[in-house]
Amino acid sequence: MSLYKTRAVVIKTQEFKEADKLVWLYTEKLGKITAIAKGAKKNRSKYLSNTSPFCYGEYVLYKGKSLFNLSEAQLIDSFQDFLRDLDTLTYGSYFCELIDICTEEKESSRELFQELVKSLFLMKNKVVDIEILARAFEMKVLKYTGYALNFNHCVECGREIETSNYISLQSLGGICNYCNKINGIGVTYATYNILKYIYEAPLEKLYRLSIDTETKKDIYKILNTIINQNYLKKPKSLQILNYIKEE
Repeated sequence: MSLYKTRAVVIKTQEFKEADKLVWLYTEKLGKITAIAKGAKKNRSKYLSNTSPFCYGEYVLYKGKSLFNLSEAQLIDSFQDFLRDLDTLTYGSYFCELIDICTEEKESSRELFQELVKSLFLMKNKVVDIEILARAFEMKVLKYTGYALNFNHCVECGREIETSNYISLQSLGGICNYCNKINGIGVTYATYNILKYIYEAPLEKLYRLSIDTETKKDIYKILNTIINQNYLKKPKSLQILNYIKEE
């Protein structure tokens, strides 16, 4: 029996049989996998504190007939403080939902895993504006799942550009002044430059960034459209929070 040891984040769970739990893990080495945590629902289970959504830890697994089985788990951080605040609960759920929707089973990306963990810690410590962090994480997900954005070259002709006021949602990048804008949407130069900065900057550097409300809305709409058109499912975690904020 081969054992696999890897760091992982619990992205969702589901009750399974009388005392067990299905746990979806986004792992550093194996990508997204589903594992059975036997007895996890029992009060004295060794998996009680490390198989809840958001939990980040070191997990030891072995392969069953169709699913992995959890053998050991060592918690690094539970991130359960997220449950006490609507914003962190919603955005934490959103980050996990994006990973679930946008990644394939057993397709690993060490880089995306690290960005997820980093995002959870930044949100826990309130280092970066939570909406800016969400937009940055969306772009990391796009980048590492095959939908990288291009803000440095025109996506129509390849000409190098420093800034633009048009973005192609189909070709995922800026359009220069010489090309037809029929496939682009108009944005302000400020919005374009902020998108470019967020895309290129390390997450931990975004604490320096301040964005006005209207620009935040514009950036959200752009990235939301790109995500919805490129993946089979549409994320739902932010819908309730957005509705509450609009009231």
